[in-house]
Amino acid sequence: MLFEDRYLTISKPSQGIFRDKGSKFISYAYPITPETEVKEMINILKTEHSRARHFCWALRLSQDRNVFRLNDDGEPAGTAGRPILNCLLSADLTNVLVVVVRYFGGTLLGVPGLINAYKTATMEALAVANRIERTINDRYSISFPYLQMNGVMKVVKEEQITVHFQNFNEHCELVVDIRKSNLNQILSRFDHLDEVKTNYLSTL
Repeated sequence: MLFEDRYLTISKPSQGIFRDKGSKFISYAYPITPETEVKEMINILKTEHSRARHFCWALRLSQDRNVFRLNDDGEPAGTAGRPILNCLLSADLTNVLVVVVRYFGGTLLGVPGLINAYKTATMEALAVANRIERTINDRYSISFPYLQMNGVMKVVKEEQITVHFQNFNEHCELVVDIRKSNLNQILSRFDHLDEVKTNYLSTL
């Protein structure tokens, strides 16, 4: 059972393939973020596979695992995008896009055959994917006068906070990621330092 501030995803793209009655289903799994241009990624595949007939896909996003989209791309409704998504749900993977490229082999597979083909192709890509566990973090900016440098950096070091940006002038700023489960404890430590201000930026 995963803790509430953890989720499973994949670290890099992976690929699988499934063949049935002359049709070929090539699957691609990608790690993505909410900012990822999915349409652009699919267009790249369309360029690489200019003779393929269908580019069906599904994605699952957000740390609470509740954001998803799917596309049957001309296949009968429910025979492509949904089986792909179901594989992501079964594997409990999020922040992942799977695209299955189909080359039509001349023989109709029927609804059960299509569901099985898209499911199996997706499972092939996910089977070889490098699965990793990530924590859910909140990104904050921390602003403070130079004289508070030692106090702020002590908290950063002791709490093992990831720093993404730092600017140490007369007035200093850090941009940091704080793990969700440690958030209240860490913000409280900063609040006890004079003239140190924290500002929420986003959840990652």
